[in-house]
Amino acid sequence: MVWLLGLLFLLLASYANACDRCIHQSTAAYYSANSPTSNGWGACRYGFWAMEISQDFYAAAMPSIYRQGATCGACYKVRCKDRRLCTTKGTKVVLTDQNQDNRTGFVLSKKGFSAMARKGNIQKLLNLTSIDVEYKRIPCDYKNKNLTIFIQDWSKVPYYFSIKFLYQGGQTQILAVKIAQVGSSKWGYLNRKYGAIWETNKVPEGALQLWMKIVTSGFKEKWIMANNIIPADWKSGLTYDMGTQFKDIAQESCPPWECGDQPWI
Repeated sequence: MVWLLGLLFLLLASYANACDRCIHQSTAAYYSANSPTSNGWGACRYGFWAMEISQDFYAAAMPSIYRQGATCGACYKVRCKDRRLCTTKGTKVVLTDQNQDNRTGFVLSKKGFSAMARKGNIQKLLNLTSIDVEYKRIPCDYKNKNLTIFIQDWSKVPYYFSIKFLYQGGQTQILAVKIAQVGSSKWGYLNRKYGAIWETNKVPEGALQLWMKIVTSGFKEKWIMANNIIPADWKSGLTYDMGTQFKDIAQESCPPWECGDQPWI
């Protein structure tokens, strides 16, 4: 009996850890302004990049989805459940902020929210303060874009190095980032400051290389080396193409109580 209970616990734990792509139920509202956040930055600290990487299809999510910034840059499909007003197609959004008031699971951009409406029903949908939705994590696919870093404006050679990752593909989260001088085996860790920001005050000299530990949907981990280096004369406020892209996609088997009865279209 004890071993059966143990097996059941392991199965339930595996479902909980590997269900990012399963369908979940929640609610959604939309930003009344055209900016992705009230202060222009957002919890992920993307700033204007929020609109660039999402093509204006951005979203904030409640803390249980935001996960202290671990899901910054993650892609989600959100579908309105009111079939009178909405299509079954749903809308794809990129997570760029945390929904601080926690009254809805998601706050979508006006463009993303409107995209769920049937033809002729956009204004009717916008007239609602919130709607019931179902959502799931989906892979991010940035065609012709590699993983890119933006060096924060407050970075300074050789004392402080702070970056955020842009165009993060696949269904991945970055767990750790190492940095070293090109050709050196002495790796140091960057610390996650908040949101999508990573930093270190122990900056190696010369050209730099990055080594990233990613996880796919919470359970499959691996290290990936950036193919491109960061030049020795790197400058704050600039972007640098890492020459690689994440394409990992989790293969989950969702239990009925997590996925719901209706197929995802």
